[in-house]
Amino acid sequence: MSTTSQTQTYDYPDLPALMTRMTGDEKHSFSATSTLDVLWTLYDRVLNIDSDAPEAPGRDRFLLSKGHGPMAYYAVLAAKGFVPVDELDRFLEHDSIFGGHPDRTLVGGVEISSGSLGHGFPIATGLAHGLRISEPSSRVFSLVGDAEFDEGSNYEAIAVAARLGLGNLTVIVIDNSSASHGWPGGIAARFEVEGWTSATVDGRDHEEIETGLLDRKPDLPHVLVATVESK
Repeated sequence: MSTTSQTQTYDYPDLPALMTRMTGDEKHSFSATSTLDVLWTLYDRVLNIDSDAPEAPGRDRFLLSKGHGPMAYYAVLAAKGFVPVDELDRFLEHDSIFGGHPDRTLVGGVEISSGSLGHGFPIATGLAHGLRISEPSSRVFSLVGDAEFDEGSNYEAIAVAARLGLGNLTVIVIDNSSASHGWPGGIAARFEVEGWTSATVDGRDHEEIETGLLDRKPDLPHVLVATVESK
């Protein structure tokens, strides 16, 4: 694993510029930028989802648990055609679709309204379990922050997903060393002890991220720990 962040290029050339279009108070900008490279790699290289049919059966589902810093999410959705680029200029305005937390009733392509710590991963676990019956080709991805694992619901989800053998579930943990307590042996070890497969990568390296997401066993849940610069 590379331990130094590096400058990345994006197939959408102005992706970082899209981030700068969002201004205003309460941006949680560091929380957002910590996720940018993972989100771009997911939407550009991994997810089976079409902006022209964002609710099509059989699509992959992405659940942003780390919804209190959604600027990078909004930028990627705009770059991929889910929402109008010009709407980014109205971030956090009174009647904008882009609030401080993503709202699934307002923003195209958003699967859950999120932002309260610890909710997205448990929801993803239940969704992955149900989709094995209704849409077995669909995969579920959830992005969480390392500090969210201070929430007990996440510990329960780790155990349940492994016991159910949810091979269609991938959890991505953005590790910027913001958790209060930490875990003996590191974040990945908390999952591995329950039977998950894992990969730990440089959260700024798109090739490492893609490989870490796709190189996995099909019958076990998988966690990708994406390490970025400390908060």
